[in-house]
Amino acid sequence: MTATPTAPTPPFHFTTPEFRRDPYPFYAQLRREMPIVRLNQGRRGESYYVSRYDDVMALIKDVERFASDKRTAGHKVSWIESRLSMGVTESMVMKDGVDHRRLRTLAHKAFTPMRVAALEQRIAQLADGLLAAADARGTMDMIADLALPLPVAVISDMMGVDERYRRHFHHWMKGILELDGAGWLELLTNFPNMIKINRFLRQLIAERRKNKGEDLLSALVEAEEAGDKLSFDELVASTLIILLAGHETTVNLIGNGVLALLEHPDQLERLRAHPELLDGAVEEMLRYTSPVQLNAPRFACEDTELCGVPIRKGEAVCPILASANHDETHFEDPERFDVGRQPNRHVAFGFGPHFCLGAPLARLEAKLAFRAILQRYTDLQLAVPRSQLTWRRSQSVRGLNSLPLRVRR
Repeated sequence: MTATPTAPTPPFHFTTPEFRRDPYPFYAQLRREMPIVRLNQGRRGESYYVSRYDDVMALIKDVERFASDKRTAGHKVSWIESRLSMGVTESMVMKDGVDHRRLRTLAHKAFTPMRVAALEQRIAQLADGLLAAADARGTMDMIADLALPLPVAVISDMMGVDERYRRHFHHWMKGILELDGAGWLELLTNFPNMIKINRFLRQLIAERRKNKGEDLLSALVEAEEAGDKLSFDELVASTLIILLAGHETTVNLIGNGVLALLEHPDQLERLRAHPELLDGAVEEMLRYTSPVQLNAPRFACEDTELCGVPIRKGEAVCPILASANHDETHFEDPERFDVGRQPNRHVAFGFGPHFCLGAPLARLEAKLAFRAILQRYTDLQLAVPRSQLTWRRSQSVRGLNSLPLRVRR
């Protein structure tokens, strides 16, 4: 089938409140009518977006025709673009081939199965302690009281970030994600915050050079000092990406997952009655709520085509992971939230060489958080009408700003 790349009507933007509230009907329209569509998303400019599962997989698996590093596709990265991107162009997210494997191998040390499994007791203790603080009140904000502080504490421990800095770095990093849907003026207005996080990372690295420990940042510093593994800019970018990816997905997975359970009380009760379904329930939350909506763009390395549409060398193509996870041709009744869904081959963490390194950690954190919630509370209810919940404006991720709840032990 040859797809039409014409833009939808009315004009559409990933960051509008209406879209963030419920993007899935629009994704369904894209899959039916415009499986590849060219959209102008403000500062991001024009890009193609693919929405069907098979096309998303074809795009992210084809490392010969589509590159993560725009320089591979003939683009130049200007000084100002490098500064505004916080040096992410030097991270593994934006690298291909040998450079990507080199950086990923180093970062993988943080997320080996053995290292992640060793964190289980610490994560469970953190979750219980955070929830205990809400017991006396009978109310809580699931985001501020659990979904955010839990993964922030875990990744900070892993990276050796002192507790007094933790709230600061999340505030700064959240700002970076919110800016991916902002215009140039808003980006420039927030430039001082971007300078602050860059300074924070450099100071953190300088401190670790003086006093190495057993944390991951110390291991990365040692690799950088060896001279043949990491440049200093790569070290800064890798630290940023690990801190960001090490907690951001989990925040939205827990928040979105709790809301999905509240909106489907039959599945909540099913999970209470059958706690052995918890692993599968987390996978269904990943599929159904897709904390990461868009994967990083790929750039055509040559003139080619996708879905029957010509793509010129250098043009960007973005895979819509959230749409692929609701594709009717791969998931039976995809708009149904089913904690026992099998099979469930979602792409919430991407696929291929750039599959999310932090996936095992996010899964474990979510599993232990939901186990603590289900064991602790006999009753969970929204404390505000559903219509009053607000969503973050980031294009890349989808998550709640807050989730006020009434709870009963």
